[in-house]
Amino acid sequence: MNPIAMALLVGGLNGLFAMSAFRRLVLLAQGQPENRLDRIWERLTVAPGERGPSAFGSALVFVALVGLAAAPAAMLGALAPGEVGRGFLQLGTMLAAVGGGAALFWALRAQLKMPKYASAGFAHYLIFTGFAVLLLRTIILVGRGFDESFYLFILDPQGPDPLLSKLGYGYNLIKDVVVLGVIAGAGAFIYFRLIPKVRRLAYGWHAWVVLGVIVTMMVMDLVADGGLVLAHAIREGGDVAGNINRIGNATGENLGRVLALVFHTLGGSTYATAHAIGAMGLWVHVFLVFAFLNYLPYGKHFHVVTSLPNVFTRDLTPPGRLKPMAESADKLLESMAAAMEQPDPTAAMVGVGRMDHFTWKAMLDFYTCTECGRCSDNCPAHRTGKLLSPKHLAIDLRDHLYQKQEEVFSRDPYGEDGNAPKPIFDLNLVPDVIHPDVIWACTTCRACEEQCPVMITYVDKIVDMRRNLVMVRGEFPVELQKTFQALETNGNPWNLTRMDRAEWSDGLDVKLMSEKPDAAVLYWVGCAASYDDRAKKISRAMARLMKQAKVDFAILGSEETCTGDPARRAGNEHLYMMLAEQNVATLNTYKPKRIVTTCPHCFNTLLNEYPDLGGRYEVVHHSTYLQELLATGKLRPTRGVKAKVVFHDSCYLGRHNGVYESPRDVLARIDGLELVEAEWSREKGLCCGAGGAQMWMEEQHGTERVNKRRTLQLLDTGADMVASGCPFCQTMLTDGIKSMEEELKRPVEQLDIAEVLERAVAFDEPTVAPAAPASTDGETAAAAS
Repeated sequence: MNPIAMALLVGGLNGLFAMSAFRRLVLLAQGQPENRLDRIWERLTVAPGERGPSAFGSALVFVALVGLAAAPAAMLGALAPGEVGRGFLQLGTMLAAVGGGAALFWALRAQLKMPKYASAGFAHYLIFTGFAVLLLRTIILVGRGFDESFYLFILDPQGPDPLLSKLGYGYNLIKDVVVLGVIAGAGAFIYFRLIPKVRRLAYGWHAWVVLGVIVTMMVMDLVADGGLVLAHAIREGGDVAGNINRIGNATGENLGRVLALVFHTLGGSTYATAHAIGAMGLWVHVFLVFAFLNYLPYGKHFHVVTSLPNVFTRDLTPPGRLKPMAESADKLLESMAAAMEQPDPTAAMVGVGRMDHFTWKAMLDFYTCTECGRCSDNCPAHRTGKLLSPKHLAIDLRDHLYQKQEEVFSRDPYGEDGNAPKPIFDLNLVPDVIHPDVIWACTTCRACEEQCPVMITYVDKIVDMRRNLVMVRGEFPVELQKTFQALETNGNPWNLTRMDRAEWSDGLDVKLMSEKPDAAVLYWVGCAASYDDRAKKISRAMARLMKQAKVDFAILGSEETCTGDPARRAGNEHLYMMLAEQNVATLNTYKPKRIVTTCPHCFNTLLNEYPDLGGRYEVVHHSTYLQELLATGKLRPTRGVKAKVVFHDSCYLGRHNGVYESPRDVLARIDGLELVEAEWSREKGLCCGAGGAQMWMEEQHGTERVNKRRTLQLLDTGADMVASGCPFCQTMLTDGIKSMEEELKRPVEQLDIAEVLERAVAFDEPTVAPAAPASTDGETAAAAS
């Protein structure tokens, strides 16, 4: 081999990669600062998607850290003479093996979302595991460029130390298996592109180059083995085929033995020929490894470098929480006023208007996008023909960022004529980079984030761009103007009077918190269940069930106002903070022991977002609370309900807060009820189409409406009843069922789980009908929706 050539190859290509990586790092630094190095142990031990501490993760990280930290120290002991040094060498080797194995398993565990697409996930695991295991092999091949007998000191299968020789033999066996695994994994991705032609995948030439490089690297690794085994066999003289088999048996290089026999059969009968074959495999493999490394910063495969750091620095706060923009509504108003006083208000960081308004972590998300398309494949807007594709949103923002790299490095800090330099990021993201319809199509359902294997977030970025459009530029769908005015004036999206907020409870003798401030439970009714004629039946059912269970509860009545969720998701953060501060002040006056909600949006806001404003409460969704009442025997469903029921998972209950089993358990306790599951359910459940303030906007043009697509999925189960746990979902699903009445040719009911349970409970008190609506001008909540 040629030590000088190998040094130049490895040193030169590593230097080029360092330069490219540095440039990407400097570009990343253009983002706003953000602390993502807090709670280190939790970041290490809790796998993505897990909630709460992990004993297994803690043990795994402990083993990895101890093994990898102690191994070098033990190997230094190998400098001691005789048996002592040999013992330390063996100890260090075993510690490195155990620690490295634990670290590899940690890296695989950090990709727990991969199997959500089983075949692609398994293929990816094969390639990732292969590259991790073959890292040692690459080091060995680089070392052989300097010394042909190099085996990384501890992996020589024919070395003098029995333990280390067994370790080397075992590694060679494993290495052959993972090489085949990598080829199989790459073959699977080639198959996905050629035969079924999976729509979600990227089909540019980059993918074919990378897959070709991966397969070639693996083949060349085997060629290097085959040539080396054949060269040794020829050099020993005598029966070459017999020598090949003996060497293969001794070293564990079984695939190398097979190739050596093939090369010998094809005419490789001289040492020079065999050596040249082995050298070709070695040099091509090493070159491709480092060439591929240099390609990474310029394509989607940069995620090979950035994915684990991106997972490590993921947001550890609840998925349903959006980060506040200021300490208070007044502080935010000051920021908005300051922006308006600037010559170019869009340059101010109120929300995200330009690329450098994003944090460095948001930019790292863009770097890390694998273009696998899982996000768009599950996006309700994309699946119904809207312009939004989370994958292409990330790609477009990444490409825009990359286009500015040269300007970042060539910018004159003094500008022309000594004036301030022109801003590098001077384009408004909307509409110069991203079409406005992309931003306004999002339902904030988090299906994209649930499926992303590298923990990229989209909802926060989309809402941040909406914030800039609404609060700085005053650009938003015209329908939202009435919604914002209604929320500001009357504290509900329907613009109905606050005085009617408790009207739904007429005849039920429900107490107000002002009358009963020490109530054990505050029932937070929410706007929909207070004003919408259909949703009122949910709040009445819930109140009757709690009274039957002898729950000591009360409501706020006219003191309750909208939590601000629609305003916040629509980008009007200032309006949200005004409403939220009002609610927090009210709640902190009463200091409720427990809050029960019927609306997942209220549940999420009260639980996850009000703590930022000083409002920390124990909040449960009514599905969980009903489950508790049933489990403790306070409610007994003695009446059977004969129905085939499918439950629709609300996004803000499920994906945002992990509540999947409670509503199903409530339904499962009812005699006669057959519970069936839609193909798309739980964390994969499709959004109803109402989230992200879509309830108050006209749905964008597409191939079909989101609520109809979801209704079809639910009714494909053959169910004659659709159960839900959200009043907004109820509205959307009811509309979907009505739009398909002629196609269905069977009656289908849509009920909240509280209404279903109400049918199954024999009440001590008779039902009291609510008073007729007083309005005569048609301005009912149902009409307004």
